[in-house]
Amino acid sequence: QVQLVESGGGLAQAGGSLRLSCAASGRPFSLYTVGWFRQAPGKEREFVAAIDRSGYTTHLADSVKGRFSISRDDAKNTANLQMNSLKPEDTANYFCAAALSTWTHYYTRASEFDNWGQGTQVTVSS
Repeated sequence: QVQLVESGGGLAQAGGSLRLSCAASGRPFSLYTVGWFRQAPGKEREFVAAIDRSGYTTHLADSVKGRFSISRDDAKNTANLQMNSLKPEDTANYFCAAALSTWTHYYTRASEFDNWGQGTQVTVSS
C-alpha cells in the first residue's frame, strides 16, 4: 500500500493558478500510476488527469485540457497538478489516487485506483 496526502488547495480568483501536490509514503511511488480526481458538492467524482509510471504519458479531461498539467517526481515521492486559468466550475475537492500498473499504462476511472488521499479543497471565485 501507498499512503497519499494532498496539499496546495485554497481560494483562487478566476483566471488564477494553484499547484496541488500529492506526497506519497509506503511502497515505492515509482510502482504506481497516478491520477487526480475532483468532486463538487452533489456531484459524482470525476477524472481530471493521469500520468503513467514513466512520467512521459499523461491524459487530461477535456474540461481541463490547455489549462491543467500533471507531473511526477519519483525522487521526491510526489505528483503535482498545475492548474492555470482557473474557472469557478473548477471548484471542488481534489483527490490524488494511485494504482499499481505497468510502465506505460494509466487509468482514468476511479474504480481502477485503490489508494486515495483525503482530498484538498479548491475554491475559485468569479
